[in-house]
Amino acid sequence: MAAGGGAGAGPFRDHFSAVAAGYAAYRPHYPDALFAYLASLPPRRDLAWDCACGNGQATLGLATHFTRVIGTDASPAQLEFATPHPRIEYRVGLAERSGLSQGSTDLVTVAQALHWIDLEKFYAEVRRVLTPGGVLAVWSYPNARLENPGLDGQLQSFYHDTVGPYWPPGRELVETGYRTLPFPFAELTPPPAFEMTAEWTLEELLGYVGSWSATARFISDRGTDPRDLLRERFTSIWGAPGSRHGLRWPLALRVGRVVRQSAGRGADA
Repeated sequence: MAAGGGAGAGPFRDHFSAVAAGYAAYRPHYPDALFAYLASLPPRRDLAWDCACGNGQATLGLATHFTRVIGTDASPAQLEFATPHPRIEYRVGLAERSGLSQGSTDLVTVAQALHWIDLEKFYAEVRRVLTPGGVLAVWSYPNARLENPGLDGQLQSFYHDTVGPYWPPGRELVETGYRTLPFPFAELTPPPAFEMTAEWTLEELLGYVGSWSATARFISDRGTDPRDLLRERFTSIWGAPGSRHGLRWPLALRVGRVVRQSAGRGADA
């Protein structure tokens, strides 16, 4: 998902508009069980805010469980590919300026984008808009793992070695599941384990790799597409054209509840 700034950083840095079409077409889908769990946490299900929503993958999942969902993103190009839904309103905006009313929101989510956000300003906005007992949920996922060991070795080498130097600063925060980022809320631990799964053809996997910001930066810098080499390495071991292989992305989830300030205590304990 797209967002603005970086963890504790300043102005919006757009890493995703150039790959917005590929992002919408090839990113994996979050499991329905994730959204059912998140919807069970706040006292109400009137309004959810999906911050840095990108093309609305998580936003759509929330719409099944909430009366209204607001999806915001700093990238207009990403929102152009968002799927319309009668319960969803998409807005262009930075994470720290939601445009939502104070105390209006039951759940705030950030999917695969917390590392792009100015955390201090965003957390202040979360406290402002959440209802008493409202919930903030953030999650990330690392690179996919192919179930075929030989194919997986090639994918991991491409991820770390070929395009590794082109990942923007902050990617390492995804790899650690945001555990090193401040999260000043009453954290619910441990949340259930969730993962995304897919069965993809080689062309679908290459499309996914093309949606990476690191791949786009490699192409911009060198003028060649690194996926050509990956295709060559995969072709001999993938199998028949059109054959599919399983992939998995474990989700790293952090969930916290806003606890309103009482005498002699901080706002979130």
